[in-house]
Amino acid sequence: MDQPGRLRYYLRMGVVDWNAELTRGVLSHAVLTALEPAPSHGYELVSTMREHGFPRLNGGTLYPLLRRLEEQGLVSHEWDTSAAGPAKKVFRLTELGVAELQHARTAWAEMGHALHSLQSTHRPRSEK
Repeated sequence: MDQPGRLRYYLRMGVVDWNAELTRGVLSHAVLTALEPAPSHGYELVSTMREHGFPRLNGGTLYPLLRRLEEQGLVSHEWDTSAAGPAKKVFRLTELGVAELQHARTAWAEMGHALHSLQSTHRPRSEK
């Protein structure tokens, strides 16, 4: 692609996939938030997350994250064998997970405030 063509492409599509970048940054927070109201199994978590704006989330991303959250003591699991078919891992927040979710909410609010402050004091070039 020639230089002018590349520039037109980037101006239209963007250089960075901001949805993917931001998703990586907030996914732990989002999973903890999704588990807050009630325990959930993985498939149910994927469905919930997709319904709430994480359309690309899949098990290949979620299960390693849940494993890390378990290793950190933020999430635990139990096996649900009550239904017909294979047992399901049901994940729930631990006490530490509830506390960490509060820290995540505070950090998110602070980051949002910082970004808003920066954006409100630094106008785009087109407005100068």
